Amino acid sequence: MLLNMEYDGYRIPCMCEKIMILAMKLFPDLFHLTKPIGVSMISGDDNTRTVFPHSDSGIYQKDDVSIVLENHQNQMHIRISADTTPLSWVMIRFPMQLPTTARVYGDDWERGYGTLCWGSITPEKHMPWYFLCYDEAARTLAGYGVMVRPGAMCVWHADGEGVTLYLDVRSGGMGVLLGGRTLDAATVICREYENTDAFWGGHRFCCEMCPDPIFPKEPVYGSNNWYYAYGKSSHDEILTDSEYISELCEGLSNRPYMVIDDGWHDNPTAGPWDHGNPKFGDMGKLASEMKERGVKPGIWIRFLHDLDPQIPDEWKSLRDASVLDPSVPEVLDYVRVTAKRLVDWGYTLIKHDYSSFDMFGYYGMSMKTSITNRGWHFRDRTKTSAEVVLGFYRAIREAAGDAVLIGCNTFSHLCAGLVEVNRTGDDTSGRYWDRTRKMGVNTLAFRMMQNRAFYMADADCIGITELVPWEQNRVWLKALSRSGSPLFMSSAKGVAAAEMLPEIKEAFAYNAEQKDILVPVDWINDICPHIWLLNGEEIRFDWYTEDGFDALNPIGNMI
Repeated sequence: MLLNMEYDGYRIPCMCEKIMILAMKLFPDLFHLTKPIGVSMISGDDNTRTVFPHSDSGIYQKDDVSIVLENHQNQMHIRISADTTPLSWVMIRFPMQLPTTARVYGDDWERGYGTLCWGSITPEKHMPWYFLCYDEAARTLAGYGVMVRPGAMCVWHADGEGVTLYLDVRSGGMGVLLGGRTLDAATVICREYENTDAFWGGHRFCCEMCPDPIFPKEPVYGSNNWYYAYGKSSHDEILTDSEYISELCEGLSNRPYMVIDDGWHDNPTAGPWDHGNPKFGDMGKLASEMKERGVKPGIWIRFLHDLDPQIPDEWKSLRDASVLDPSVPEVLDYVRVTAKRLVDWGYTLIKHDYSSFDMFGYYGMSMKTSITNRGWHFRDRTKTSAEVVLGFYRAIREAAGDAVLIGCNTFSHLCAGLVEVNRTGDDTSGRYWDRTRKMGVNTLAFRMMQNRAFYMADADCIGITELVPWEQNRVWLKALSRSGSPLFMSSAKGVAAAEMLPEIKEAFAYNAEQKDILVPVDWINDICPHIWLLNGEEIRFDWYTEDGFDALNPIGNMI
């Protein structure tokens, strides 16, 4: 049976025999949403833990704190209110006994870091936003998660006796002060799909968690100069890059993007963002000249790291004064002005980066159940961390207008519906193949479920340089180009040998349409899958050199 889901003109064929919501046949104990066996909270400046008495009504109260669990149409709405008590965490325990025969997949906070996998039940494993449980023999998948853009940072833990949802409602690293208002903390959703493989069941669940994704009007693909320039570029080099990518995409009606990455401004990875440095000059003029060369202009920016000496101290983070605090209304106005300036210059794609790190001080690979250090809060302590992040994303979305947004280092569940494209994995490389293999392939396989469900999922670039063997890179190029997700190349003109150009041109021709469907097959047991289905036909990608993983490479222990 072939099912189709349509979003904004995209039709997504679902190549499985049957996918439907059931009356929880295989996992009958996993959906007792009306009967949590425990509700507790951590509150106060001394982090007091309170266990609430059982409640048949779904209302849990302690002093001025109220937690309401309301079940409606197979969803649980979690609402939290408090007058003066600082609230940090709410924990809800469900009697969901996971079958020992099932494999479990947990998502990451923001990008993947080469470690996404299916595995055994692991109580210590933190699973942000959602997790999946798949019984391969029964071909049945169950999904447990929260709807996108919740008011809390949500993470799951599963063990042999139950499942616990942790809702981080802090403001930064200290309890939020709700001041009597009610917080819509999260909406829990659980579904079971019968007669499906793990991929299509997971994709369907992602679609249900995000009913309102946004997608670009045309497929996004092209070039990004980071993985060969690494921040060292200029006005003239960008024009050369534009001519090169335009030539490689000659005859394609959907023109490629040329994305200017870090290095066009005065300070490395930092603003001010109101002018180009001497090597770039007039950024509006550059955008116009890029269009003349047959490409769509794109630009990279790190909104919250700005070294303009005129920025008031009151705008700066209490955690790190080198970055801005997006809970401050004037900072959001500043972000809006900056984003609109890029659009007014003529850039039709904005890639915004580093915001999760700038706000919380950690990359996703170091975020556990707690995403930041204790002892600090946003300047507006009445908002939860999730609300502050959402306010920041929405400010960019409003100011960007019709420009395509690519989120990078953005929380996947919070940016869904607010960006057209999301960088779903950590950096690949123009220097070391094993980094591309680890970060890129794992991301492509395990975050492809989110493609055309949350956003278009960008597994990151192919860096075609003298340092990366073409025999490995060509495999990555083919996988990306036929994935139905964005393909970006990083390569200076003249680096790719003449015999490589036909394959590169063919890759762009496929990706300019993004009609292909690439599905991992052996990903249940391999975090770097070799066997895939390309439009329903089996294909094998060989990712390793003759020696396998080069553990003696100087960066071997770093990636």
